[in-house]
Amino acid sequence: MNPNRKTLGIKGRIKLFVATNQIGMALIFSVLLFLTNVIVVPHSLNVNAFGSIFALTVMLTIASAGQTIVIISGGGGIDLSVGAVMSLTALLTVGVMNGNEGYFLITLLMSIGLGAAAGLLNGAGVALIGLPPMIVTMCVANVFNRLQYVLTEGKPSGTASRWFVRSMTYRFGSVFPASAFYGIVIFALVFFILNRSRYGMRLFLTGNNERAAYLTGVRTVQTKLIVYTIAGILSGIAGFLGAGYMNLVTSNTYDNFTMRTIIAVIIGGSLLTGGKGSYYGTLAGALLITVLSNCLAVFSMSQTIADMVMGIVLIIILAMYNRTAPVRQ
Repeated sequence: MNPNRKTLGIKGRIKLFVATNQIGMALIFSVLLFLTNVIVVPHSLNVNAFGSIFALTVMLTIASAGQTIVIISGGGGIDLSVGAVMSLTALLTVGVMNGNEGYFLITLLMSIGLGAAAGLLNGAGVALIGLPPMIVTMCVANVFNRLQYVLTEGKPSGTASRWFVRSMTYRFGSVFPASAFYGIVIFALVFFILNRSRYGMRLFLTGNNERAAYLTGVRTVQTKLIVYTIAGILSGIAGFLGAGYMNLVTSNTYDNFTMRTIIAVIIGGSLLTGGKGSYYGTLAGALLITVLSNCLAVFSMSQTIADMVMGIVLIIILAMYNRTAPVRQ
């Protein structure tokens, strides 16, 4: 039974907030980390810093869209192919577009198609064959990683068009990234899927208890197949937008996004066991990871040390506010 907030003192309310509000805690930690960074390195407080944090948060949130719905679907659902799909679609986008303004739609459709193919492979392995999601998605990621070298022969070439690059990198008032407009479209799409569609209701039911969902008439196999397909498409779109953000893309450019998307989703309050989560939470988790990465970059740490510190800090953060039974199950 949930305690009555009116009977709790200030200390009790704080404890309840820390234990149950994952999104709020992610935002609080983001602010605390940023303030710590400013105190230690005062010159890091500038307009460019805010703009960089916002832009990178938008990019990570877009990349985490598919991961969010996969983890909510339950059954140990996880997508380890996100980074590989993003890298391949980004490579092919700059290679095919090669600065040509008229190739925007063509490369977008190509990215969606590649993402859908990856998602179908993942979904077939998980939903139809019954293989563990981690194994299936890791194998698909390996295939897409190898394809990057096969298609480019280890020598990526091409650039995104000037208009596309500007639409991803321009900042209004040097702070607010134009890429946020793409992010809003993705956010609206994922929000509709999760919160306003019948499919979203079936998705949460499947994530909560797949057997019970099946007995109530939910086509769980079909639901999971669609989940991974949608996730693949979203990863393909993220890679396409990433091509505009980076402009010059090399093989495995977005490999590190795989783990970051998983962490963002979990920090945002989604359960690895499925059935609980939101894209709002993923956005908050992405902000926390971005702020932490920015802090480590300001301190001029090597990438290896930065990765170690990030891992330790994230474990501490998760241990501090993921303490209730629903989160630990």
